[in-house]
Amino acid sequence: MRERHSKMAGKRIPDEAKSQRVFGQARKPSKMFRAGLYARVSTNDQQTLPMRSRAMREYAARRSWTIAVQVREVGSGAAQRQAREKLLEAARRREIDVVLVWRLDRWGRSVTDLLATLQELEHLGVGFVSLTEALDLTTPAGRAMAGLLAVFAEFEREILRERVRAGLARARHNGKRLGRPATAALQADEVRKLHRAGVSKAEIARRLQIGRTSVRRILAAYFSEK
Repeated sequence: MRERHSKMAGKRIPDEAKSQRVFGQARKPSKMFRAGLYARVSTNDQQTLPMRSRAMREYAARRSWTIAVQVREVGSGAAQRQAREKLLEAARRREIDVVLVWRLDRWGRSVTDLLATLQELEHLGVGFVSLTEALDLTTPAGRAMAGLLAVFAEFEREILRERVRAGLARARHNGKRLGRPATAALQADEVRKLHRAGVSKAEIARRLQIGRTSVRRILAAYFSEK
């Protein structure tokens, strides 16, 4: 009996080993992610920047991420996000493993821009997490949701194309001339008159404020007609 008990004791799993197991299976060591934090606020909302930055740092700490880069930016509307480029450059240099933002519209200027940057990050093997929307592209479910963004981006592009086509059609209907104005062609008679008076092509272009190429083209057409 004692012999059997001693054998069982020898097979007993140490407490340290138990702590490394989940439901009887070995726990996989978690990767230490290097996070890049991006906080952007509008000009009239700067007072919320510390709060948002603190919330993102706390989130990163809960997931045991190391904060490698932290970028803050203040701007309004859909202006170019210059500071965001610093974070993308860090991703391209493989200095971060995940990008953490407060909200999607703080990161992307439009759905198309958002999709383009997310696709680049995916190609680089860098994850993306939006805190407000609970969008986590480091998980299979989050990556599946990202596929919907492509649909929305194409929808946005189609709306813009339709607006352009409608605007052009409305301009034609109202008799507006589309394209660059033919300023040089309207001054063809004056070009020929100055040339007959012995004025150089460069001087003609300067006086009439048109390009030298336009002057040469008008005179070439004039002489070809003779």
